[in-house]
Amino acid sequence: MSALNAIAVLLVLQLMTCVAAPPAGADLQTVFDTTVHPFLENYCFGCHGKEKQKGKLDLTPYATSEAVAGDFRRWETILQKLKDEEMPPDEAEKHPTPELRARVTVWIQQFRRSEAERNAGDPGVVLAHRLSNAEYDYSIHDLTGADIRPAREFPVDPANEAGFDNSGESLMMSPALLKKYLEAARHVSEHILLKPDGFAFAPYPVVTETDCDKYCVQQIISFYQRHATNYADYFFSAWRFKHRVALGNAPAPLSDFAANARVSPKYLETVWQALEEKTEEPGPLKELQQMWREISARESFEEQKAREGCRRMEDFILTLRQQLKPEVKNLNIRGIAEGSQPFVLWKDQQIASNHQRYRREALKLQSDSDEGIAPFTNAVERALLIPADKTAAARYARELEHFCQIFPDAFYVPERGLVFLKEDKESKGRLLSAGFHLMVGYFRDDGPLYDLMLDANDQRELDGLWREFDFITLAPIRQYKDFIFFERAEPPRFMQGAEFDFARSEDKDVVSEARIKELSEAYLANAKRHFGEGTPIIAIEDYFKSMSSRIREVETNRLAAESSHLRTLLTFAERAYRRPLSDAERTDLRAFYRQLRDTDGLTHQDALRDTFASVLMSPSFLYRVPEGASGRGAQPISDNSLASRLSYFLWSSLPDQKLLSHAAAGDLHQPEVLLAQTQRMLKDERSRALAVEFGGNWLDFRRFEEYNSVDRDRFKSFNNELREAMFEEPIRFFEHVLREDRSVLDFVYADYTYVNSLLAQHYGIPAPDAKTNEWIRVDHTTQFGRGGLLPMAVFLTKNSPGLRTSPVKRGYWVVRRLLGEYIPPPPPKVPELPSDEARLGDLTLRAVLERHR
Repeated sequence: MSALNAIAVLLVLQLMTCVAAPPAGADLQTVFDTTVHPFLENYCFGCHGKEKQKGKLDLTPYATSEAVAGDFRRWETILQKLKDEEMPPDEAEKHPTPELRARVTVWIQQFRRSEAERNAGDPGVVLAHRLSNAEYDYSIHDLTGADIRPAREFPVDPANEAGFDNSGESLMMSPALLKKYLEAARHVSEHILLKPDGFAFAPYPVVTETDCDKYCVQQIISFYQRHATNYADYFFSAWRFKHRVALGNAPAPLSDFAANARVSPKYLETVWQALEEKTEEPGPLKELQQMWREISARESFEEQKAREGCRRMEDFILTLRQQLKPEVKNLNIRGIAEGSQPFVLWKDQQIASNHQRYRREALKLQSDSDEGIAPFTNAVERALLIPADKTAAARYARELEHFCQIFPDAFYVPERGLVFLKEDKESKGRLLSAGFHLMVGYFRDDGPLYDLMLDANDQRELDGLWREFDFITLAPIRQYKDFIFFERAEPPRFMQGAEFDFARSEDKDVVSEARIKELSEAYLANAKRHFGEGTPIIAIEDYFKSMSSRIREVETNRLAAESSHLRTLLTFAERAYRRPLSDAERTDLRAFYRQLRDTDGLTHQDALRDTFASVLMSPSFLYRVPEGASGRGAQPISDNSLASRLSYFLWSSLPDQKLLSHAAAGDLHQPEVLLAQTQRMLKDERSRALAVEFGGNWLDFRRFEEYNSVDRDRFKSFNNELREAMFEEPIRFFEHVLREDRSVLDFVYADYTYVNSLLAQHYGIPAPDAKTNEWIRVDHTTQFGRGGLLPMAVFLTKNSPGLRTSPVKRGYWVVRRLLGEYIPPPPPKVPELPSDEARLGDLTLRAVLERHR
């Protein structure tokens, strides 16, 4: 049977409970009363009774067969001792006859079989199951989408006797652990970002203004970088489209070539038309088309040469646009700093509006001396020549304007220094900055990208990101307060007069509409007293109107979004609880939020975070409590509990929406539905958790990433990277067996494994043609002594003392982990073997083991 089908069928059988079998027969009880218990009294109580307990074993509590049934692990040892005739010991006064010993031995075996049949299908008492550390981390990841891993600070979960750390009986809750959970819940809540239509989670805490700024800036910069803005990429895509038949490509529209090259279909169409719609008018477009015809006329269709030609075309545009870039001078009013916000923002707006314009001063009137200009090397100079004829000059101006509209000097501005300085070498890396000095301020400058490249969906996404920027960071409010502080405290202190005493950045109402209007009037009056007029005054008026409008918009949107944040929190709670919320739970969560706001005086954001933390502290999240029908005996669990039980085994995490939808429909308990969902989930990438958690605990390598018993001075090739590769190999192998539906025998007999270049080198396998961290399957590995689980480095290393091999430990690992047999520990008088191979002397390890045995 394949591994995937084996696990799927076993899960269906295990997850669905059955009705218990009839009790044991009366004859077994009679034999216990008449034979077994008297046997204990006569031959065992002398050494294992109330007065004397050799080996800390007291057999007097086993006065009934029910007591025996409750401790079969110990009676398994008793059975083995009787079969081996080790008990009673040789020095005992009395010994049972072989017939009596056989009757007791047979009774134990028959009683064990009877109890197994009687309890077949009975799950027993199903304990409330606290999420293990791993399950907690996986659940938080799936809830938030962020790799937070708050359980890293938790104490290690204890394992049960079988070695698994996710069983209900071993997952206790202590006051110290409860405190850790509270700290973790608060830490996760610090990742919340309030958005206009709900909330999301950042990959790092966003509790400070700087954190929020960083997140929003990264979101917008990432959006910009997703869009190709290199002219050469568009020229080369157009070249491939033009010669698609000769290059062996099937007939396809231009948009397909844009998709393959990951460039904007919208802009590629614009570029294609500009290159193909031939113009006879002098100017840069004619020069560009001439270059285009040169690379398109090649009969060999060599892509490398075409790329070089496209890069020359791009260089031509970049050089030309740099010379044509309009210059914007600073505004001035005596007493107002050139770096004042109204003046800087005006300059930003002028620069942004000039990306698709040109500077007339860069043009040169054509004369007779210009006729001998070389055809290509001076293409830029030739493109800047204005024809002497007025009619031709007008046509040239139209062509130049058209060229600048198609090829802007920048599609967007990702960073900006102090724009009011002629040269600012110290402010690089100020992403999306407005160019202020000592003040918060961001400026959107992406008009050409927006108009030329983005489709309607991308435009909506970008607009949304900028709205979220102001919403999340409160940038307009902070910017305006910084403006007041700057104008009052920094030279030349334009707002130092008594008429400005009402406006202080620390005042709560300083951003109110009335206060902004009052300050606007006072500021303008002072500017006019300093002989301000014209454009500077208009810039100041526009500044106050714009800031007031942006601040009102943010305040209105933040207030309106509070209800959506609460709705999102309730949806989040349903996801965390893995079931629909009851009406009482919804009411309690809303009431807790209102108490934090109204009684405790918390802000909306702080109250929401505390309410969120209360969801993560709820037993409904921290525990999996099975829901089922009431009554005695085995009962089927609810579909919601079944969904959680399935997902936490296969994924160590929450059920996904597909699984929850079947639970809501009430059909998950149907065997065919459960089997189909199991197979679907095993093929999902999240089933890696099954390989890591189940496989890691079963095969005892779960914590190998922290293994440090290897002497690194002796074995210098063992480092953290190799240790990580050793840990990864069985996980990749386990995943392959599951997802490719391989035979379970592959675990032992496979003639393949998975390696990266580091592990291949360690094994002596020819290094794969891959990067260090790239994993590939390698076949025919038996010749290198590899294949399957047994020779994997992680198990050989884990089951050795660190300075030598250990056939005993490795053999015990095979017996215990792969075969499931239980071997008791050796007697205490057996000495330890030397831990260092160098201390074995002249004997081989094999000889030492023989002597030891």
